[in-house]
Amino acid sequence: MPKAKNSKKSKTLKDMHLGLLSMPILKARDEMRLESRISKSDRELKRLKAKYRSALGELHEMERQNEALVAFNGPAETFKISPKTPAGDSESTAFMIASDWHIEERVDPGVVNGLNRFDIDIASRRVTQFFRNGLRLVEINRQATVVKTLVLALLGDFFSNDIHDELPETNQLLPIDAANKARELLTSGIVFLLENGKFEEIVIPCHSGNHARTTPKTRVTTERGHSLEYMIYASLAREFKNESRVKFLLADGYHSYVEVYGRTIRFHHGHMIRYQGGVGGIYIPANKAISQWSRAKHADLDVFGHFHQAKHDVRFISNGSLIGYNAFAISIKADFEPPKQAFFLMDRKRGVTIYAPIMFDDSKK
Repeated sequence: MPKAKNSKKSKTLKDMHLGLLSMPILKARDEMRLESRISKSDRELKRLKAKYRSALGELHEMERQNEALVAFNGPAETFKISPKTPAGDSESTAFMIASDWHIEERVDPGVVNGLNRFDIDIASRRVTQFFRNGLRLVEINRQATVVKTLVLALLGDFFSNDIHDELPETNQLLPIDAANKARELLTSGIVFLLENGKFEEIVIPCHSGNHARTTPKTRVTTERGHSLEYMIYASLAREFKNESRVKFLLADGYHSYVEVYGRTIRFHHGHMIRYQGGVGGIYIPANKAISQWSRAKHADLDVFGHFHQAKHDVRFISNGSLIGYNAFAISIKADFEPPKQAFFLMDRKRGVTIYAPIMFDDSKK
């Protein structure tokens, strides 16, 4: 019996001891729970503050938009713009660029997926429109500036010739007949401009293209002496030799230079620019060639044809074509472009201010 009593006493002491040990553990757990609640409350408070700031920002934005709407619905503050009559001190020179007509070459619409058609009759109609529409652009711009001088640049390839094996199969005229036809069209256009343009002066820079040559390959030094187009230009110069308003400039070399209001314009056909394709188009080879040429003699602007692409940049203007899209354009992967020729205006103070392509309408009227 005494043994049982001691056992009971021992159990009681053990429970007391365990109770004393559990008190700090319980206290620590309570503190952890409290800290967890505080941390959770802090996060909730931060979330509510962020939500409040966002709501406040949206409120300010709505107030700003509301103020703008109120102001928009009210009367607008305006200022008076008075019409200005041209003072008469503005002067410009007009430029019409003619090249790459290829008048005797036939384009079958079936070959170009119906995108173009071209023959002698269409060529004659487009040439007529070139001179008419070019003069119309001059008259439009004369409402704002005085235009006394026209530069009519003849930059070559007015007929295709027989330089490629397939051209005799598609051309409608023999080379000499095509040259005579081109001369007739150019003569008619110059007469039209003299009779209707009211110009004090018509300056005509003349360059041969690469198609009118009488040699299998293009010559460099003697290109002029082997070009049927120079025969056309010489004939035109003789025909208008008694017309004081017309001045022909027949270049001896590949380039010719014309000074306009202190700016130098360099003319050429364009076939000395070596373009072999590429995603950059003609811009990269053209600018490269222009940089090299300008090291020898500076020009503010280059004007050329050859590529059948109407492009204009700060440093050059590339002419389009009269013939338009053809099988050759497809073969070299050229951009599609409707037939067009370049027109631009050079202001005495500001330089080139207007660039507008001369477009064509093939409908018979």
